[in-house]
Amino acid sequence: MYKILVTKELAPKVKLFEVAAPEIAEKAKPGQFIILIIGKTGERIPLTITGYDRKKGTISFVFNEVGKTTKQLGLMEEGECIETITGPLGNSSEIRNFGNVLCIGGGVMIAPMFLQVQALKEAGNKVTTVIGARIKDLLFFEDEMKAHSDKLYVTTDDGSKGYKGLDFLGKILAKEKFDHCVAMGPVVMMKNICEKTKPFGLRTIVTLTPIMVDGMGMCGVCRVTVAGKMKFACVDGPEFDGHAVDFDGLIKRQRLFLPEERLSSLLWEKLGGCTCGGN
Repeated sequence: MYKILVTKELAPKVKLFEVAAPEIAEKAKPGQFIILIIGKTGERIPLTITGYDRKKGTISFVFNEVGKTTKQLGLMEEGECIETITGPLGNSSEIRNFGNVLCIGGGVMIAPMFLQVQALKEAGNKVTTVIGARIKDLLFFEDEMKAHSDKLYVTTDDGSKGYKGLDFLGKILAKEKFDHCVAMGPVVMMKNICEKTKPFGLRTIVTLTPIMVDGMGMCGVCRVTVAGKMKFACVDGPEFDGHAVDFDGLIKRQRLFLPEERLSSLLWEKLGGCTCGGN
């Protein structure tokens, strides 16, 4: 059982949890993820690690309340316990002094990107950070990113704060030479970023968090085509060279179970909702 020590709402329906997990905290590194099960009969969901404190024995993660399980999770309070957390899983990020680095985080993935920004800055890089969301109310960690970045750009899909969309990236890339790029966010966003960085020959690392079940490479649910070869995002990734990823195939797979996911969420809400972890 993993006790919830801190809950914090970062934006509407976006929450940060800090939990006691000393064994995971001891080994966790930027880029890795956990598999979480709320209750004994609950489903397994992957969440990227957004922070860890080895001395306190805690890890943190951020999630968006969009489906049944994340909505259940959002109802839990400090002092309650999560049934199972498995991790750290996946390969850690490559953190070294690349030189001039561009970090782009969108939506809920702004949180794990903050961990990357801190690590890359500590490694001696010059860090330019871009954070984005659909609307300004969904932005968070702006002050934290500014404190750890040499430059910070803000963008929203509707233009309610900062730049509108990602078209401005082309001007930045044309003006300044970068040695490395990291992108985390919705798959469509990462595809867009890779299309913009490719003409400049800028290697772009993306974090793929497609549908996962076991998170250990046994179920094959998270398979994705990279450089013409089938990979499992959970054990071969979750980070890959974005210019080699078959984004169209990945997007198609992600949308495959949307009707079932929506139905599950609606049925749970109709039944009143609970945090018991039942399917």
